[in-house]
Amino acid sequence: MSRWFVRPSTLRRRGVMGLNRRNAQLIAPLNPRRYYPLVDDKLRTKELALEAGIAVPELYGVIATNHDIRHLPRLLARREDFVIKPAHGSGGNGILVVTGRMQNRFRRGSGRLMDLEALGHHVSNILSGMHSLGGQPDRAMIEYRVRFDPLFDPISYEGVPDIRTLVYKGYPIMAMVRLPTRDSDGKANLHQGAVGTGIDLSSGVTTRGVWHNRIVDQHPDTGHPITGLQIPGWERLLVLAARCFELTGMGYLGVDLVLDRDHGPLMLELNARPGLAVQLANDEGLEHRVRAIDALPPRKVPPETRAQQAMDRFHAAARPPA
Repeated sequence: MSRWFVRPSTLRRRGVMGLNRRNAQLIAPLNPRRYYPLVDDKLRTKELALEAGIAVPELYGVIATNHDIRHLPRLLARREDFVIKPAHGSGGNGILVVTGRMQNRFRRGSGRLMDLEALGHHVSNILSGMHSLGGQPDRAMIEYRVRFDPLFDPISYEGVPDIRTLVYKGYPIMAMVRLPTRDSDGKANLHQGAVGTGIDLSSGVTTRGVWHNRIVDQHPDTGHPITGLQIPGWERLLVLAARCFELTGMGYLGVDLVLDRDHGPLMLELNARPGLAVQLANDEGLEHRVRAIDALPPRKVPPETRAQQAMDRFHAAARPPA
């Protein structure tokens, strides 16, 4: 693994976007504030996806008040594994992954055990707004724990890898697979220590990885190579990502999908403010891809066509020279 230093002139030539440009050029003009509740409320997002025929993880229950915490034993009585998350959380904060249980104790993704009282305390923290956007009172969702495709077994630690795709004006323009690690406590979140691995948009093959701002070609826990992996059903995944434009009306969107071994592609959540680490994982800036979409004729095309056009246009080998 290695660190790197890149001159500002090189970043500009490669079309790398910073937060200020992302906010001014993409988020402010393309994501009207009135649409934010469709994305920031994960329960609302799940309802919209189901109405549109997009598969999502099954919802086991919702805890809305501290008084409702007393229902946890009933809700979890027959559940060996599950996920608890805040409905208004961000950045992976507040997500608790339970991978198994020993009688009345629950095993987390890290292997640590916790009892029902500790589980209730975690839910209470969610309700108080500890993990929500703006610290507002929240609800706790209990849902199906994705059993990821065996393809990812050698390159994931405990948790579930997901595929983050950036969608611009309905077109997928860049993607990466986020791989949980021991550092991230089994969560697929780069800020908490997951690995981000770029994906060649034209083929669905992984390219290189970024972990704690270092370039890596192996998973830090398993030692297995993370490059050259073919994501199965890649075109179908891009079509699902493209469909989320119609789902929300937002022009710049992060779509998080997973490959479940039993249920196939599932949409986990949407993000109206997706981060920019995907540029590091793909060794390319967003600016050139945004311009390529802006150059297309302004006409309405179906998601299938938009996904195919993105695959045809954005090949890893076609990026501008450094």
